[in-house]
Amino acid sequence: MLVLPAEADVDAVVAIDAAVAALRRGEVVAVPTDTVYGLAADPRQPGAPERLFAAKERPRTVELPVLVADHEQALDLIVEPGDVARRCMQRWWPGPLTLVLVRRPGLGYDLGDNHRTIGLRCPDHPVPRAIAAALGPIATTSANRHGQPPLTNAQAVAAALGGAVGLILDAGVCNGAPSTVLDCTGPRPRLLREGALGFSTIVGALE
Repeated sequence: MLVLPAEADVDAVVAIDAAVAALRRGEVVAVPTDTVYGLAADPRQPGAPERLFAAKERPRTVELPVLVADHEQALDLIVEPGDVARRCMQRWWPGPLTLVLVRRPGLGYDLGDNHRTIGLRCPDHPVPRAIAAALGPIATTSANRHGQPPLTNAQAVAAALGGAVGLILDAGVCNGAPSTVLDCTGPRPRLLREGALGFSTIVGALE
């Protein structure tokens, strides 16, 4: 396991390049986000998502969400989104809002047992966005064992998960509230998890 700083400009470039290389090798990488530290894998690499599920001790029935670099990258992964989803992307991305949308048929990403939908988020943090811009969308989950509290610094990630992680990018403390998860597969948005962005705020802005 390697821990690299990812805060200063030069350090961040080196760390992002190392993360992209590790992900292309099928390794699990711990990355900072605008909420908490996450575990990332390349969903296109055979075996990589399985390593992520194993590191997390997460059942495959709980699908992995995906972080994207921007709106355009998200649109490549889904069928045509409705007006609500597009407005949510425009208003709250980058930010702590995960949108569950209908997955593009034949996408081929291994995110778990559900092949119909996909959870997408564009994080308000430069490191995961830069990784996704260089590599493509990345499968992620919070950096902790399934059912345990999220880990908010690189040292805690190393202590708890170091044996299952090839690389940790250290950007200091990440202790934001989790993202709000919104199901946008139907005609009206449906709250799946309340997080940093209040559901009443979303509904009020969309009316």
